[in-house]
Formats: sequence, structure tokens, C-alpha cells
Amino acid sequence: MSYPESAPARRPAAVLSAATVLLVMAVAALAYAVVDLVVLGGTLDAFRAAARDTSATPQEIDDVVTLLRASAVLSAVVAVLSAPVLAGLALGLLAGRNGVRVATWVVSGLGLLAGCCSVAVVVGERAAPLQLGSGEQALAELLGLIGDAYPSWWIPLNAGLSVAQGLGYLVVATLLALPAATSWFGRHRSTAPTAPPAPHQPLSAPPMPPYPPR
Repeated sequence: MSYPESAPARRPAAVLSAATVLLVMAVAALAYAVVDLVVLGGTLDAFRAAARDTSATPQEIDDVVTLLRASAVLSAVVAVLSAPVLAGLALGLLAGRNGVRVATWVVSGLGLLAGCCSVAVVVGERAAPLQLGSGEQALAELLGLIGDAYPSWWIPLNAGLSVAQGLGYLVVATLLALPAATSWFGRHRSTAPTAPPAPHQPLSAPPMPPYPPR
């Protein structure tokens, strides 16, 4: 006897929107990594040219250049690694996996925390600039040249991307907490395929004992 299969619940717009935002953030992360590495070469050249007019030694200049290069490469690596994570979360959400939904909340919380820490560091530096001793005047001069070494649009772009990333995580977490998304993930989990019960097998009668010989 066959039973009619119930039609699958339609994926809500909240889940589609959350997955779309994650995919856009993944693409933006890859684009940021590429632009970061492209800008790095010109930034280092501009910094070296400006640093020649300071009282810093060549070794001090090389140390700051190494720091700038390592920071840029680290940022690019983090962006590249985050792209497949965000894309995987988006695909998992579209598949209706409730565990991926929970993981997305965790990633969103970490992303918001990192963004808030970055903003706090920038605000703290503006409110209380780094105080260096009299013997570190050359280092102070080099640190002051870093901002001017980048293209004029680079720092505003980074600030805008940081704000957009934080808002993206907040939007994704909010969309996945909506009642429509909660109901869809719960229904998808409850309708997971299970093994069909084994058909009923009637018990066979025990064999009759042989008749005694007459």
C-alpha cells in the first residue's frame, strides 16, 4: 500500500536572503584579498620613499616595511579562508540544515565581536595616541607615514567594508531568527527520511512431529 508524499515546504524568503548576504560577503572577501595584495606593492614603495627623509635608520625602515607586509598578507589570508566558510554556510542554509543555522549564528557573533574590537582600537588610538619616548622619535616618524603611504581611497574603503561586514552579520543573524525561518528549519528536520519499517512476516507453524510407526 502506498502513501501520498507531502509536498516539501517552500523555502522562506528570510533563509534565501540570509544565504544571499553570506554569498555576497564571500565574494567581497575574495575581492578584498586581491585588492589588498595589489595595493601592497605601491604602498611599500611610497612608504620607503617618504621614510628616506626621516631620521630613521635603514634597519628601522625595513622593520616597519616587514610589519606592513606581514599585516597585509595576514589580512588577505584571513579573507581568502573566510570566503569558503561563508559560502559553505550559505549552501547549508539553503539545504535546510539546522546545525548550519546554529553555526551561522556563532560565526556572525564572532564577526560582530571582531568588528567591534577593531572599531574600539581605532577610536582608542584617536582618543589616546601612542606615546613614545624621546629615544623613539624615528619610530614615531615612520608610524606617522603609514597612513599617507596608502592610496587616498584605501582607508575609507576599509572602514566602509568593516561597517558593511558587521551589518551583514547582524542582518544574517536576524533573518535566521525570524519565525518563518525557525518554522522551516524545524519542519525540515522533522521530515528527515527514516528507514521504512520491515513488513510484517506471519509466524510459520512449527513442523508436525512424525507419526510413530505402527
